[in-house]
Amino acid sequence: MERTTTTPPLWTPGDWNALFGLGTNVLVNLLVMTGLLKFVVGLPDELTFGRILPAVGLMLFLGNIYYAWMAYRLAKKEGRTDVCALPSGPSVPHMFIVVFVIMLPILGQTGDPVKAWEAGLAWVFLQGFILIGGSFVAPLIRKITPRAALLGTLAGVSIAFIAMRPATEIFMTSIIGLTCLAIILVSWFGGLKYPRGIPAGLVAIVVGMVIAWGAAAIGMPEIGGMSGTALAESFASFGFSIPLPAIDHVFSGFEFLGFILVTAIPFGVYDLVEAMDNVESAEAGGDSYSTTEAISAEGAISLLGTLFGSPFANAVYIGHPGWKSMGGRIGYSAATGLFVLALAWFGILAVFLNLVPVVAISPILLYIGMLIGAQAFQTTPMKHAPAVVLGLVPHLAAWAKTLIDGALGAAGAQVDDALLAGMAQNGVLYQGLGVLGNGAILTGLVLAAIGVFVIERKFEWAAIFAGAGAVLTFFGFMHGPAVGVNVTPSIALSYAIVAGFLVACARLGWVEAESPAADPAPAPAAADPQPAE
Repeated sequence: MERTTTTPPLWTPGDWNALFGLGTNVLVNLLVMTGLLKFVVGLPDELTFGRILPAVGLMLFLGNIYYAWMAYRLAKKEGRTDVCALPSGPSVPHMFIVVFVIMLPILGQTGDPVKAWEAGLAWVFLQGFILIGGSFVAPLIRKITPRAALLGTLAGVSIAFIAMRPATEIFMTSIIGLTCLAIILVSWFGGLKYPRGIPAGLVAIVVGMVIAWGAAAIGMPEIGGMSGTALAESFASFGFSIPLPAIDHVFSGFEFLGFILVTAIPFGVYDLVEAMDNVESAEAGGDSYSTTEAISAEGAISLLGTLFGSPFANAVYIGHPGWKSMGGRIGYSAATGLFVLALAWFGILAVFLNLVPVVAISPILLYIGMLIGAQAFQTTPMKHAPAVVLGLVPHLAAWAKTLIDGALGAAGAQVDDALLAGMAQNGVLYQGLGVLGNGAILTGLVLAAIGVFVIERKFEWAAIFAGAGAVLTFFGFMHGPAVGVNVTPSIALSYAIVAGFLVACARLGWVEAESPAADPAPAPAAADPQPAE
């Protein structure tokens, strides 16, 4: 641990690594966001580039600046120079939920893109209040929930929804993808320093661009998908737009309140648990932040962004240990905020989309997925590993169902009894994937917590989490497609039966033998990851 009695430095050499890592991560998400608004919802450019993206830029700027300020205060309080700021960016699950579940149906119902935008604003507005209110109970949840459960469900998100897509992109365009992956791995895992201290993320992006544009120059554009014509046309999007108040549009969106509440409440809970997991991940990495402050700031900044026209939420990002291991400290967060502000206010996103091959950035996301997945095992007792795996499983189910749904949608197929029977005969348990994957982040947390307490033979605590699973399932927060009453009664009853069985185990002393999952000997401590550059 690096300690000092002087003022913590605002910038270190390692911040360059983390800036290119987090900055490109947020850039990719902004590009996806722009594509969803432009090509899926079909919003006009003046709304997308003139109202929404400037508001998103302001929101992300404020989020990164605030978390840099939190890191500075923590570093000064503890006299340390190795404090890493919490990463921040647009909530990726929400990007898809607000587009496909809120904006697109409202657009189809009304035919008015402004109404679709307003419904999205109202949805995030409610989310912000759920986060702010929930931030005050989050410390208690963290206190009673085992680390293996918090990090296990987070690892599931990381592996399924952060690592898998970049991994497939890498092998679909392997000349660029594998080359850039090797550049990243030998530096951030292997400790190799590139000449003049050039950050590995920048090296990977530049090499990817050279290969992609070189291939385009010799008549092989399929290698990187680059086009000089598309790049030239993208410069037409340059301009300057600042966010404008959209309070009237927010409240106009409450016209669709009944439709919005169905998903706003469960995803508010999802956000709360994910943010709590990410704060726990930072503490496992050595930086102990206030859960209430981090989550309430997330909610307040999302609210502010919404009042200026952003239908997307701000989020405490997954990946703190990754950026810290690269050498990121305080400055990378503030610099990312400034970078995003410039992208959103000056219309630069379209140029980036046509200048840098996305596959050159994919290895950075895969690296983060690898690191978060590993952290769940490295910072918890060895005997809790089975519980961590249990926490991963619901996310794998959710990921598999997402792929199947996408394939069925592309084929124009309707899910009916005949199709379900045919899939089951071929080993695809579609209904099971849906039930297991719905509410995956809560399901993973509850199952992993039950697993940890069973391993520790604290059966009453395991029963408490099983009982919580019964209640959450009854109201649709787990295993159900939407919030309601008596959503999946058989599964809720099953959790209740498990809770009763665990109480009996605790009271009647049925289990006396030593737990087979106990460690035969203390595990050696893992070496702390060192900054690559």
